[in-house]
Parts: sequence; structure tokens; C-alpha cells
Amino acid sequence: MKYLYIVDEFVPYPISEYSGLWNVIAEDDDECFELIVETDNEMYPEHYGKLRENIINSRKFALADEEESRVVEAFRT
Repeated sequence: MKYLYIVDEFVPYPISEYSGLWNVIAEDDDECFELIVETDNEMYPEHYGKLRENIINSRKFALADEEESRVVEAFRT
């Protein structure tokens, strides 16, 4: 079974102070994390802990149909 994850992202000042939203189709939290990290080459490893926390606390929706795991959309300000 796959899920649609809606993950908040925030990187605090002084590094960049940006925020965003990730929509990801994944089987579990670990796959969601891996897909985001593979897609975002600007994320600093020191923020991986906060990203994992945000994934665990994200809204997740079970998908009725089988979908390919992927980042569906990312928005960052």
C-alpha cells in the first residue's frame, strides 16, 4: 500500500529561512525521506532530523490505486 504524504519543510535562519511543502507518494516514512533527499540537492544534512520529524507528523492519505513512488510536487518560498 502506498500513501500520499503532505510534508511541511522549514529551514531556519541563518542558513536560509525558507519553508515549503512536499507532496510525495511513498510506501512508508523511510521511502518518503529518501525521495525528498534524492530530489532536494540543497538540503543540508544537519536538517535531516527535522525533516524526519516532519514526515512522521505529516498528513498521510492511503491511495486506492497502485502508484509509482515519487515526489509529486514541491513548493518552496
